[in-house]
Amino acid sequence: MGVVEGLTEFLPISSTGHLILAGALLGFDDAKAKVFDMAIQTGAILAVILVYWQKIRSTLVALPTERQAQRFALNVTIGFVPAVVVGLLWGKAIQEHLFTPVVVAMALIVGGFVILWAERRAPSHTRVQSVDDMTPLDALKVGLVQCVAMIPGTSRSGATIIGGMLLGLSRRAATDYSFFLAIPTLMGAGAYSLYKNRALLSMADVPMFAVGLVTAFVSAWLCVHWLLRYISTHNFVPFAYYRIVFGIVVLVTVWTGAVRWGS
Repeated sequence: MGVVEGLTEFLPISSTGHLILAGALLGFDDAKAKVFDMAIQTGAILAVILVYWQKIRSTLVALPTERQAQRFALNVTIGFVPAVVVGLLWGKAIQEHLFTPVVVAMALIVGGFVILWAERRAPSHTRVQSVDDMTPLDALKVGLVQCVAMIPGTSRSGATIIGGMLLGLSRRAATDYSFFLAIPTLMGAGAYSLYKNRALLSMADVPMFAVGLVTAFVSAWLCVHWLLRYISTHNFVPFAYYRIVFGIVVLVTVWTGAVRWGS
């Protein structure tokens, strides 16, 4: 599960969707499993912090005095707020009713077609070349788009990257901002889930969570390095076709009963 999280968190293919499907196959889909899925995202986020440590460190050092650093921190905060509001209002209902293999499969397919459409529609001239050029309004728009990804199978990174590109961000700027936005979003969601469901956990769960965190960290670190090289010369069309094909396979196996997707 840690490897699945690390390899899918920052690709536009939905880590939550893949964790739901993997958990269903493994019979690991109870209430504790949902907490585990949220918690191990922290491992993937630590990988992003390591990759972007120079930018994060320079921003923190300059935050008290430099306007550019202050604007960058403000933009990340603005993009983070909509997810907090939606998560607090409807997060529980979403987990109870939408965290199913069928919903994931349908979201994968729809998201795949959205990526294909977006790649064809992407403007030839980008207005924002780097995250430092973003305005607070850009950040708010991307933050609102991120909320769509609460539907499992949509992909948080896919929504923010593709949404950012459609809003005029370059592919690199949209990807970088998606990664920075993931830090407070996923760490906050993981911490909140652990606190809210602390009664389900015990010290006996520590080894399981530790393995998940470490494997998510290592696989995410490798994936982020690969993705940053990939986007310099490629688009996201292959991921769209993967989503569509994989989603169709899941739906067919559900309807035919060829695979038993959990209880």
